[in-house]
Amino acid sequence: AEKNLKLEEKITMLQQQNEELRARIEQNTVITRQLSEENANLQEYVEKEVEEKKKLSRTNEELLWKLQEGDAVSPVKLPPTSPTSFYRCSSGNSSPAKVRTLRR
Repeated sequence: AEKNLKLEEKITMLQQQNEELRARIEQNTVITRQLSEENANLQEYVEKEVEEKKKLSRTNEELLWKLQEGDAVSPVKLPPTSPTSFYRCSSGNSSPAKVRTLRR
């Protein structure tokens, strides 16, 4: 009878541990779903940002080309001795060139 009592206590303790573990699994599942959704949203945001960056790079390259060809939309052309000069600076990868303005 005493052995049965100890075994019943052990069963009760193991059932409690089992319930606690199930609750933790459920909580972790909820958190995993939330993180997966957040990750998907962040990936979508990054993809949109990459596309916007590509678009801006293409626009920048086009404007730089127009400027170098003298076809700029601006009615005022800067003389060659202007204190502001434009130059190309390669970024070290396959992305389009960047434009920088230097003041002397």
